[in-house]
Amino acid sequence: MKLKQPRLLCGLSLVMTLSLAIASYYGAFVPATYARDSASMGTQGMGQDMFDLFVVVPLLVISLAFSLKNNRAAFLLFSGSVFYVLYSYILYVFGVHFNNLFLVYCLVFGASFYVFVLVVIELNGMQVQHWFGDRAPVRANGAFFIVIALLFYLLWLKDVVPAIVGNSVPASVADNDLLVNPVHVLDIAVALPGLVFTAILLFKKHELGYIFAPIYLVFTILLALALIAMVFAMKEKGIGDDISVAGIFLILAATSAAFLYLFFRSIRVEGD
Repeated sequence: MKLKQPRLLCGLSLVMTLSLAIASYYGAFVPATYARDSASMGTQGMGQDMFDLFVVVPLLVISLAFSLKNNRAAFLLFSGSVFYVLYSYILYVFGVHFNNLFLVYCLVFGASFYVFVLVVIELNGMQVQHWFGDRAPVRANGAFFIVIALLFYLLWLKDVVPAIVGNSVPASVADNDLLVNPVHVLDIAVALPGLVFTAILLFKKHELGYIFAPIYLVFTILLALALIAMVFAMKEKGIGDDISVAGIFLILAATSAAFLYLFFRSIRVEGD
């Protein structure tokens, strides 16, 4: 594995990671950051910012450092982490009420978008399919992605369809003073179809399936852990007492981590 644009990748990644650290620090430790948001949204934001600051930022730095040493697993880990940041900050720029960090949010979003485009271009030229041996859990992972997509489609459509039929607004929109729920938009239109497409590509043993499967697994692990951080932040603030949902997210993270481990274990030594 050899990166074709290491300087460009490092420069864009530096912008993304520093701006992410700034946004996360202020969100986690400056209460005024989410003053215009509902108590629930603000607390969830603080929980995610804590997770991003102490887990995602170091993960980006470490995985990129090993990627520059041509470590295949590290580059896939970095790529999935960037996808998590991109997904998260689409929600920040369109879901968080305007505050003093707006331009920082835009910087994280823009930088993560271009870093992700760059890493996909890099991966697409590396014949990633040949990195993995026969032990890679291709079909099982594809089935897992389809199950995740179906479950989340059912979860979100349970909110959306009754509101459409009843000519009302979903509670997640009304309670948080939003135009629409950006999570609904992003998941229904982009993230969940991406899981299904990746599953199909895996079933066909297509090159892109081998690229996006580890990326989606890393993304799912980080997102599930961030959601757990949000649940406990709400518990700490006395906004929500039920933390049982954290168990579901923990199972999702653990299962994704198991599949990722099997993928990484099957990576061939470069030159094989």
